[in-house]
Amino acid sequence: MIYLEIDEVIAIHEKMLEIGGGREGIRDFTLIHSAVARPKATFAGKLLYPTIWLQAAALIQSLIRNHPFDDGNKRTGFFSTLRFLDLNGYDINATEAEIISFARNVDVKRLPIEDIASFLKKHAKRLK
Repeated sequence: MIYLEIDEVIAIHEKMLEIGGGREGIRDFTLIHSAVARPKATFAGKLLYPTIWLQAAALIQSLIRNHPFDDGNKRTGFFSTLRFLDLNGYDINATEAEIISFARNVDVKRLPIEDIASFLKKHAKRLK
C-alpha cells in the first residue's frame, strides 16, 4: 500500500484553494499529521483499517471532520483520498453532484466509516 505524506496533502490543499478560492492557512498541523497517519494505524500488530476502502475512508473522514485547515477541508479531504486511491490503482467514478453530496454528508451527517468505505468502493474503478 502506498500512503500519502503530509506535504502531499498540504500541496493538494494549496491547489484546491488556487482553483476554487478560500481562506489560506493551517488551523492545526497535528490534525493533518493525524489524518495522514490514521489509514496505516495498527493495534497489536494488525491494521485497524485492513482494506484500501477503510483506509481511504479513515483519511477522508479525518481530513473533513477534524478541519485541520482554515478552509477547503472537504475539497482537500476528497482530493487527497482520490490521490491515495490513484497511487494504489483506483479511481472514483461519480458525478460532481454525488461527490459534493458525499463530502458534505461525511461532515454534516457524520457518516460512519463503513458507509464512507462503501461509497468509495461502490464508485471505484480499477486503473489499467
